Amino acid sequence: MVEVSIVGPGEGELIANGPSQIRILEDGSNTDHRLGIGEVVLPPRTPGPPQHRHAQHDEGFYVLSGNVRFTIGLDNHDVGPGTWVTVPPGAPHTFANTTGEPARMLSTFTPDLYVRYFRDLRELYAYRGLFRFLVHQNAVVEHDD
Repeated sequence: MVEVSIVGPGEGELIANGPSQIRILEDGSNTDHRLGIGEVVLPPRTPGPPQHRHAQHDEGFYVLSGNVRFTIGLDNHDVGPGTWVTVPPGAPHTFANTTGEPARMLSTFTPDLYVRYFRDLRELYAYRGLFRFLVHQNAVVEHDD
């Protein structure tokens, strides 16, 4: 029998990068890496990532609650719950929560390439935080080598 993946409320891998967070519901390990899925939470008045494009994967966004501004190239689209946005490879895009209420989206990545990116960002944020702590504690010393 083929195994089925079930991720319940509060389960899944939680990745917080800056003020936003993503809960990985499917990292591709159950879909032969054809699909990754995450629940994205954007706090009020939170800018998203810089406008960017993906060369090798599609990205989809389904707004569950709140309102999200998608910027595709130069065009802004303010959308609410029940809206689906598909971003194909090569399309410049970003998103943000410009309102005073939290927003939640279900995000898909086909294939699952972007899940690794979120994990890499988490490690970068952790490293940056450790470096700042060490500098604050005067533990980083310059060497004249």
